[in-house]
Parts: sequence; C-alpha cells; structure tokens
Amino acid sequence: MLTDVQIRKAKAVYKPYKLTDGGGLHVFVSPDGGKLWRMRYEFDGREKLLSLEPYPSVGLAEARDAAANAKRCLREG
Repeated sequence: MLTDVQIRKAKAVYKPYKLTDGGGLHVFVSPDGGKLWRMRYEFDGREKLLSLEPYPSVGLAEARDAAANAKRCLREG
C-alpha cells in the first residue's frame, strides 16, 4: 500500500512513472513533476484509464474513496 510520505518524496525524472496503491489506483508522476491520481480498470474486455485529480489537492484517502465510487458506478452500469 502506498503512503502519503512516499507520494510527497516522489521526484520527477526524465520519463514518467507510476506509484501503485493497489486495485488499479496509482499516482502518475510526470517528467515536469506533476502528480495525478489515475485508476486502471476493464470495461467490455478492454483496459481503460480514468484520470482523477492532481495529488496535492486530493489526498490518499480521498483518492481511495473516489476509486471505490468509480468501481461501484462501473458495477452498477
């Protein structure tokens, strides 16, 4: 599981990378230093990517809640 300290300490490098939390939720760290919450999921047998909010404005607990809500919406149709 991801922690808030790990996200804060993540530094930008020459190519983008992900810090995974589990269940498809991850933080995408771009080369310019931006951090964005994203969630990977499957719909109709195809992989999709849902972009949530940027990291500083949405914390870890809020992102987990948003991912859970998105999964619930997908299950309900």
